[in-house]
Amino acid sequence: MQLDILALLNAERAARRAAILITDLDGGDQRVVREAEIAADPLGDMLAQRLASGRSGLAEVEGRPLFLTVQAPPVRLVIVGAVHISQALSPMASALDLAVTVIDPRTAFATPERFPGISLVPEWPDEALGGAVPVLDRYCAVAALTHDPKIDDPALAAALRAECFYVGALGSRKTHAARVARLGAAGFSPEAIARIAAPIGLDIGAISPPEIAVAILGQIVAALRTPRGGTPA
Repeated sequence: MQLDILALLNAERAARRAAILITDLDGGDQRVVREAEIAADPLGDMLAQRLASGRSGLAEVEGRPLFLTVQAPPVRLVIVGAVHISQALSPMASALDLAVTVIDPRTAFATPERFPGISLVPEWPDEALGGAVPVLDRYCAVAALTHDPKIDDPALAAALRAECFYVGALGSRKTHAARVARLGAAGFSPEAIARIAAPIGLDIGAISPPEIAVAILGQIVAALRTPRGGTPA
């Protein structure tokens, strides 16, 4: 591998940006396509599907064998609210290799006993997301689960600004309508607000906290594995 290509891949990795290394197996030529360049690339559709799957592998284009090496940042899940649903969701998400952080200023709820092995941040989201929690980006999912606008709204606002790949919020349609009004008054466009999955989770008739956690995690995985503007890989 040429040093300039290695340097480019390292720079993208350090910045938590995805990239795909394309290697021509016949001639050995290599090039890097950064995520922001995929849509304009001649292999754009194929690269978008490959990135969404997160898997490297062989491909053939016009009879030429290629190897596509996918480099994507580790996915993070920030859960806002140390509630019963969060207790069920955290270990499920960890089992899928998501890096889980739970934020809740209510220290009676955000305890190691209730969340063993999970990164806990007992701060208000606007404070936590400004320093204690790694910076949000498009490889982060945010699930707001407290029902308390003072806690949920700042986290949702930060997630929308960061263009997180998934933003979800617990609550009824009536609750969400009030949330939409608040976010609109805060300057968010209808298109941005529409990115919030609310009521959160897939519609599977979930009732118990573990069932709701399954619905949320299924929705997160679907969002992660769907190319922008495409269908699930």
